Amino acid sequence: MTILAEKTDIIFPGLGIHFKNVGDGFSIFGFRIAYYGVCIAIAMVVGYLVAEFQAKRTRQNPEMYLDFAVFAVIVSVICARLYYVAFAWDKFKDKPISILNLRTGGLAIYGGIIGGITCAVIYSRRKRINMGKFCDTAIVGLLTGQIIGRWGNFFNREAFGSYTKGPFRMLLNVKDVWWQFDPASSEEAVRAEYEGKTVALNRVLEIRNNTVERSGETYVSVHPTFLYESFLNLCLLIIILLYTKKKKANGELVFMYVAGYGAIRFFVESLRSDQLLLWGTGLAVSQLLSIAMFIVGVSMIIYLRIKKTLTNEEKAELGMLTEKDREEAAKAALVETEKADTEEKNPL
Repeated sequence: MTILAEKTDIIFPGLGIHFKNVGDGFSIFGFRIAYYGVCIAIAMVVGYLVAEFQAKRTRQNPEMYLDFAVFAVIVSVICARLYYVAFAWDKFKDKPISILNLRTGGLAIYGGIIGGITCAVIYSRRKRINMGKFCDTAIVGLLTGQIIGRWGNFFNREAFGSYTKGPFRMLLNVKDVWWQFDPASSEEAVRAEYEGKTVALNRVLEIRNNTVERSGETYVSVHPTFLYESFLNLCLLIIILLYTKKKKANGELVFMYVAGYGAIRFFVESLRSDQLLLWGTGLAVSQLLSIAMFIVGVSMIIYLRIKKTLTNEEKAELGMLTEKDREEAAKAALVETEKADTEEKNPL
């Protein structure tokens, strides 16, 4: 995605919404600040505040999550960029230095998720706190960040979907999207660019062949997939927050997120026109990962619920007895012994 040369309109005709003269950034004392970066910064701050709120609801120390956020944000951004670059290397191989330029987009959320969850696991182990409980709290901050961060795609006119004339369609000026979507560009060059990627090529050609003319300007008519994902993530966040005090085991909220976001992303990715593809194939990386996430998430929720209802003897028979279970059983046995001793010494 290139930096916009001028402010242009973004239109949602089916919703009766018309954003006029939308830019992709602003300047302060000659220094350019992209709205994409502003959205990411706001996402980080609000994400932490929501995690802090969740920590207070569950009677934890909120300052612990501030310490974690400083570490996790940096790692997550790096991982999100590396994930994107790994599966879009053709865009960077001729100018590797551009990898460092985050202002024009190019952060893959799955990379950020992997980085964030990895940090949560490492942090909770180093601090010797309950990993499941900690991750259940941190995950609401991550999800909040995703909801807000997606709006950076709106300002960058990127991560949009395939052609549609449905009620939620979004019109983007062809000046602001990749050259492949502009009907004035060479179709032969487009076919060469998408050689071996039949599905992606067909989506690009469909967008090119169905442009809309308004006030002397040419627009593509596409699915606002950033909006779909942001809204569905908001619904998932509300469900997780409402379910927090009803959860059966620590870690359950994390796997609700894993399964829920896997389902959301599989749907959204099915509409995307700029999918990251597995090397040498036409398979969308995010959809494959989404399927895996959904299966893992649902399986782990079932596992945690079953484990919660089993006795230690049943867990031992199934090979599910952990060191923590043994420690808790030993503590319970000690309490019972001390109680029995007390009753023996002080009979009624």
